[in-house]
Amino acid sequence: MKTILITGASSGIGAATALLYAQNGFTVFAGGRNQQRLNELSVQHENITTFSCDLTNKENIKNITIAFPPLDILLLNAGGCEYIDDAVNFDGDLFARVITDNLISIGYCLDVWLKLIKPNGQLAITSSCASFLPLPRAEAYGASKAALNYLAKTLAIDLTPQKINVSVINPGFVETQLTNKNTFSMPCIITSDSAAQYIFKGLSRKKTEINFPKRFTYSLKLLALLPFFIWKFLANKMVKGQ
Repeated sequence: MKTILITGASSGIGAATALLYAQNGFTVFAGGRNQQRLNELSVQHENITTFSCDLTNKENIKNITIAFPPLDILLLNAGGCEYIDDAVNFDGDLFARVITDNLISIGYCLDVWLKLIKPNGQLAITSSCASFLPLPRAEAYGASKAALNYLAKTLAIDLTPQKINVSVINPGFVETQLTNKNTFSMPCIITSDSAAQYIFKGLSRKKTEINFPKRFTYSLKLLALLPFFIWKFLANKMVKGQ
């Protein structure tokens, strides 16, 4: 039976993806911070084993009591989102918190778990389509996700001799606890179950980039081709129109 370890699995995309892989015959190790939600996930399928962990603490990751077997897939999906609402009075603590949750934690996970991936196995990192171009209020979130894209693509090069395939996942808006907090329009928003299907199909094909939903992510990539002064003008018009 194939194995997958998924972080950020207590809710949203991670929980839906864990359940989908279990339904497709994988042994799933699903990690998160919320033990109650993890318990609810584990009872949904016998193939799911859950563990609670603070990924911003490397020693906590090392001390997980579960002895993980060699992995076919390591999916690093955990992360958070906070916005910089006042750029003039820049919140350095918020910035550091987001960078730690979304980027530093990934480094800790790689430190401990990357060596568990089998030859011809897969590493997948969940970033965001927010990394495609600068968005209002996303100084912290966007910076962390842009760094994850760079990290994943660099690893894709350096892990070639080990025959480990690396994918970066760039979702658009997905219905989760994080997006429920948003007060702005979220075009082309999809369910967590739909996001899980995109991820499952993309990883099955060993795609380097898994971007979804297509219409939204293509639109952002096209906008990213504009000269920056044009995008800056459009972005400011968007902010004023909210």
